[in-house]
Amino acid sequence: MNPPSKTHAIVVGGGTMGADVAVVLLRAQCRTTIVEPDASRHATIAARTDAGLAHLDCAENSRYASIVSSLDEADWASAGLVIECIPEQLDLKQKLFGRLVELSTPDTVLCSNSSSYPISDIAQGLPTRNRMLGLHFFMPAHIVPLVEVVLSADTEAGLGESLAAFMRRCGSVPVLVRKDVPGFLANRLQHALAREAYALIEQGIASPEDIDAAVRFGFGFRYLAAGPVLQRDHGGLDVHCAAARSMYPTLCNDAAPAAILAERADAGKTGMKAGEGFYTWTPESIAAERKRYDAMLRAGLELLAGELPKIQP
Repeated sequence: MNPPSKTHAIVVGGGTMGADVAVVLLRAQCRTTIVEPDASRHATIAARTDAGLAHLDCAENSRYASIVSSLDEADWASAGLVIECIPEQLDLKQKLFGRLVELSTPDTVLCSNSSSYPISDIAQGLPTRNRMLGLHFFMPAHIVPLVEVVLSADTEAGLGESLAAFMRRCGSVPVLVRKDVPGFLANRLQHALAREAYALIEQGIASPEDIDAAVRFGFGFRYLAAGPVLQRDHGGLDVHCAAARSMYPTLCNDAAPAAILAERADAGKTGMKAGEGFYTWTPESIAAERKRYDAMLRAGLELLAGELPKIQP
């Protein structure tokens, strides 16, 4: 792949994730076209990308951005990269990538930001599946450094490494997921932790508040400095192996979501957007929490600044 400043990227979908993914590209001076059918949202999208770039001290890079209302309006002849950020519905994604077979050039790298569907499923039966990959960002995409580059069995050899190098030049931290398993890498780790957390709540061992505190102010605090594998080397593999022998037989291995999760989801108690989940929310507490959360993420980003890839347009 060409470097970002020599690449034209098309982001399909101008929602929150699509706009933030555009900021990731724009900060590296990548010419970026956002495709959003709802023209009434274009001004909001432009304002969000402008604000994101301003927070990253590169407001001038907004000149590389454009927004169009349809796929047909984009300059496909020059597009080197496509990132799909449309709603999480498999049929919609398959229909879109079916259209990209007609629109894209043979050299265009086609990516999906899906967090739910394996790229293998989206690419099934398409002649472009050799150049299709998952490119999974985490909200907010322009602040959270990680991006997962997910390969299918059909992805062209070397394309994953090439895309990872491109994202590194954009200032992201790419990880290569070599097998297209459900949940990819980070979400599998998150769900393994969450499954045990829900089990501890159901068994009356700890409250949601205490579990959150244990993660944030205990081992999660250390994870900013070292991930779970490196941290084990710090602590000693003999100690952790002995602990594993003791604990593993008692860990939750349920194949279905915990009742306390499923019951809340079924009852519409889905968290902030519903006003209640494991916590109770008001408009005021939501605003305060989002402000606190954003500030903490930005502070963490500053702490990690010396270890993040340098942007190389």
